[in-house]
Amino acid sequence: MLEERGLPTTVLALILPQVEKTRPPRALMLPFMLGRPLGEPNDASFQRRVLLQALRLLERADGPVLLEHFPEDNPSWFDRPDWVPAVSLQIPGTPHAAAAWEAAFRIELAAVLPVWARFKARFGRTTVGLAGQPPEAWAAFATSFLNGALPTVPLHDTAALALRFLADDLKALYGEAVQADGAPPSARQIDQWFWGRTVAGQLLIALRGVALESENNALKTVGGRYFVPVPYLPS
Repeated sequence: MLEERGLPTTVLALILPQVEKTRPPRALMLPFMLGRPLGEPNDASFQRRVLLQALRLLERADGPVLLEHFPEDNPSWFDRPDWVPAVSLQIPGTPHAAAAWEAAFRIELAAVLPVWARFKARFGRTTVGLAGQPPEAWAAFATSFLNGALPTVPLHDTAALALRFLADDLKALYGEAVQADGAPPSARQIDQWFWGRTVAGQLLIALRGVALESENNALKTVGGRYFVPVPYLPS
């Protein structure tokens, strides 16, 4: 409809089968992570190259469907060999009761929060803020689900949404904290650190298991889809 009214459009595409099925008039296929259609944060020159190639599609009239592929590799998958996490944590064990999970998570989060504060001071921003409650409340709230509770918060009127957005905030906070100092690591390095070396990552895996066994269908859905990426699911 926009094109019919004389407004040319272009799409930044991340899933090839989807763009092949929907067939927009113009699309630039990008080999990047979901959620990062321009590449890595804070890499302005790279993001500019992506935008310029997408905008150049607007100059072409040889459609009706134009699909180009961005020629550069995904920058988020190049590991930085000298990278050291900004926060040093012990490799977690696996607690077996909700109270033990809460205690371990509370101790770890207390170590992470000051480092996260350094990240915010350095970059002047954060993506944390979806949960509707401060990080200091997360340990008790999240681990209560391990005992079968279904708590809510004023911002989210269902337990499923409350836990989903807490999980999003938790991953964002740790991902920001670990980049508080020095040059940024690859996204893969952040993921491997979070899912392999933090109580928080192991807790989300445990919460996913609880959600999948829940009789609450909404919790089962969000737990299965949004808590843990496929590469880090337990085997």
